[in-house]
Amino acid sequence: MCPDCGNNTGCQLSRGLYQCHRCHHQTSLTAGTIFHGTHLPLTTWCLAIYLLTQRKSGLSALQLSREPGVAYNTAWKLKHKLLQVMHERNQGERLSGRIEIDDAYLGDERPGKRGRGAEHKFPFVAADAVPVPEDG
Repeated sequence: MCPDCGNNTGCQLSRGLYQCHRCHHQTSLTAGTIFHGTHLPLTTWCLAIYLLTQRKSGLSALQLSREPGVAYNTAWKLKHKLLQVMHERNQGERLSGRIEIDDAYLGDERPGKRGRGAEHKFPFVAADAVPVPEDG
């Protein structure tokens, strides 16, 4: 759909852009998304999204740089851009339905006491709304 006039018909140009048949506006598939203007392949972005959302223990920029094979600075920017977008996406929304809450401790791995009360560990709570099936 054309972002200017809302028309649903267009064609793909040789440069990878799409042009509206009605108003001749040209745009790319990534325009207006977090991927706009990136030089990274979308597969790298998708892998980073997967890794950041599936690891319970978190993921450092150094670890993120190793998985898709990008430079540390690239991984750092990628991680922080994704975290910012995730933060902004749910800003101001209230959880509803069945809520699941879990507590954990965040911090680096050091010798000594583990878990509750360990030095250099910070407690935090995470909550998520779980969709409830309509018939139950």
